[in-house]
Amino acid sequence: MSQHALAPRIGRVGVWHGGLGLLPAATGRRAAAAIERLGYGALWVGEGPTSKEAFTHAGLLLSATERLTVATGIANIWARDAAAAQAATRTLAEAYDGRFLLGLGASHAPLVGARGHTYTKPLAAMRGYLDAMDGAAYDGPAPAAEPDRVLAALGPKMLELARDRASGAHPYFVPVAHTTHAREVLGDGPLLAPEQAVLLESDPATARALAREHHVSRYLTLPNYVGNLRRFGFGDEDFAGGGSDRLVDALVAWGDVDAIRRRVRDHLDAGADHVAVQPLTADPADPGLGQLEELAPALLAD
Repeated sequence: MSQHALAPRIGRVGVWHGGLGLLPAATGRRAAAAIERLGYGALWVGEGPTSKEAFTHAGLLLSATERLTVATGIANIWARDAAAAQAATRTLAEAYDGRFLLGLGASHAPLVGARGHTYTKPLAAMRGYLDAMDGAAYDGPAPAAEPDRVLAALGPKMLELARDRASGAHPYFVPVAHTTHAREVLGDGPLLAPEQAVLLESDPATARALAREHHVSRYLTLPNYVGNLRRFGFGDEDFAGGGSDRLVDALVAWGDVDAIRRRVRDHLDAGADHVAVQPLTADPADPGLGQLEELAPALLAD
């Protein structure tokens, strides 16, 4: 399989972290520096309706690191117009020698409505946004190379758009079967970088309870994720009560270091170029660095 030029730059394993958007900037800077020291290739940060703005946040983290790629996972297309996104992308790419990676997503109807917008068909909205980005003028200093962008793609048509109009796809909240499907749609070349939630906890009841409370249940309220999971054999019984054991186990890699390493390897074997591991913690103020440190020797050795 041929790889996108991004793949060797960000390595095979990175970190996905939505919680940093809710923590003090000093905590985020320290976490980014620690993730870089541990050897992870990229740090993906989310953008929630009440968290830090994606591009500003990325700049804070880039300023605290020297080699690490900082990616938005994802920047919401409803949070700013396309010209602003293009200008911000080029600003960060030029300032930090190409270490910024733009991840764009169409978000979800409840989150878009909370911003005062009317949610429209995500594929058409994303296509129009990319057109507007590509047509936006920018007179600031140009980055050395055209910045890369990836799309938060779940369904086949959004994956095709990621293949044709971006550098690849960054799927979130997906089982390994989705990675296999995504690679089939993308074909060789485009980057495929799924997120994978992880939890170093070997007791099944404890692990599943924490995974439901702090990860799975919140995303089962969003129709786009539920609809995507139905494509891979999950049904109403799996979505009840915060998620069945079968669903939790498919979406969260829990257990010891070897168990988590096997899940990351499953994604890579299924066609992923890069897996962004998300450390789950019971305490929102805990950025999960202890788990990332324990996992690093195994995950980064492959």
